[in-house]
Amino acid sequence: MANHTICRDFLNELKGRGLKFNQEILFIIDGGKGIYKGAQKVMGKNALIARCQWHKRENVLDYLAKERRSEFHQKLQAAYNEPSYELAKKAIGAIRQELKQINQSAVNSLDEGMEETLLLQKLGLFDKLGTSFKTTNCIENVNRGLEQYTGRVSRWHHSDQRRRWVATALLEIEVRLRLVKGHEHLKELRVAMKRFVARGNMERAA
Repeated sequence: MANHTICRDFLNELKGRGLKFNQEILFIIDGGKGIYKGAQKVMGKNALIARCQWHKRENVLDYLAKERRSEFHQKLQAAYNEPSYELAKKAIGAIRQELKQINQSAVNSLDEGMEETLLLQKLGLFDKLGTSFKTTNCIENVNRGLEQYTGRVSRWHHSDQRRRWVATALLEIEVRLRLVKGHEHLKELRVAMKRFVARGNMERAA
């Protein structure tokens, strides 16, 4: 079964359980095409896709010689930490020009999905919510917690058993989870996403 089919079916199941998909939802992904395609299949224009800046940076660095990685790590980190879309894109553009002289594969990696790595800047909320939402760390911390409870199970009898274990583990993990940094700005995020989607619809209709 294709990854996007699994993601699509998972989202449809959440829909059936009552998750409202008639409004914009922010997806922060590591670049996996299955999640991207599945979210778009189910939600269409209401799926706002943000690419993890950490994964993008590491993907680019993988193409560089080891002696150049620290240099470009710092440059990419500084570029992605720019709070405005214009400044961030300008800084990344300068890095791109440097990379063209070194490694075209690194340039191609940087270009792929680059606009989606800057979604928070486009929404105007990077300085308020970037700490938690610029990477996939939030979900990866949960996944590490799940691994502590399920990682040593060598044989699952059936999928229902796996689901029950995951659900129980999530309940155990929940009490240790921290609030999103900048959570007081989540209402602003809702307004910004609605405005972003409406603007895109207007541009397509023009």
